[in-house]
Amino acid sequence: MEMISKSKSFGGEQRVYRHKSTVTGTDMDFAVFLPREALDGFVCPALFFLSGLTCTWENVTTKGLPQLHAAKHGMIFIAPDTSPRGEKVADNESYAIGKGAGFYINATQDPWASHYKMEDYIANELRTLVIDALPVDEDAIGITGHSMGGHGALTLAMKYPGKFHSVSAFAPIVNPAAVPWGQTVFELYLGEDQEPWKQHDACMLVLAKGWDGDILIDQGTADQFLEEQLTPWAFEAACRKAGVDLTLRMQGGYDHSYHFVSSFLADHMAWHADRLD
Repeated sequence: MEMISKSKSFGGEQRVYRHKSTVTGTDMDFAVFLPREALDGFVCPALFFLSGLTCTWENVTTKGLPQLHAAKHGMIFIAPDTSPRGEKVADNESYAIGKGAGFYINATQDPWASHYKMEDYIANELRTLVIDALPVDEDAIGITGHSMGGHGALTLAMKYPGKFHSVSAFAPIVNPAAVPWGQTVFELYLGEDQEPWKQHDACMLVLAKGWDGDILIDQGTADQFLEEQLTPWAFEAACRKAGVDLTLRMQGGYDHSYHFVSSFLADHMAWHADRLD
């Protein structure tokens, strides 16, 4: 890994790394906050934060103030990018397709299949990389995310329960197979056959695989995407049917922005710290 920046923050360090990914075939950047304990060599719990459409690692690290909360809990905070990038990486004029819109799945259709392998990148390559290079406790890794990243957090946690030990989400896309954002992307990335889509839909996964722990979701009631794209009640119904303990908090007046995320990020990080202790 090449460290391309570092800044002292709340007694720890906010770093950005770059590495050559064998999974995506591109250079990938990601951000890591190391609390004081990690800098002193102590193994620490870690939380992955998956960002939403159009974002990079920078959105949450500059707008969410995760460093404050991670320092409080002695937690390593890892923020990957949302897609592969580079001149040879396929793209689309729509903000919901292509660069910035990897959807944390492995694309199987051309031209996306060459580089868009974000499921393998997050769950396997990047997770292994940070465990090998940083003082991450591999038995205490949580995952959370916002919007598209909330979709990624929920689906990857249920598909890889031995790798992610706690899961939460902010305004996640919980039923992408049934909403416009997901349907458009799934058809392009995975093909018209909808059977493979089930492996990337949180509502279908919780019914098929369940989840041994509990789940926390925060959702703003003034979110402009609530009715058409997010539909948290679908996941609530699926969790109830699957017997999974879900806390869905509808937060009055909050929209889809990072003003919403930053308002409740402290709650989520404390929630993960309790479960990763």
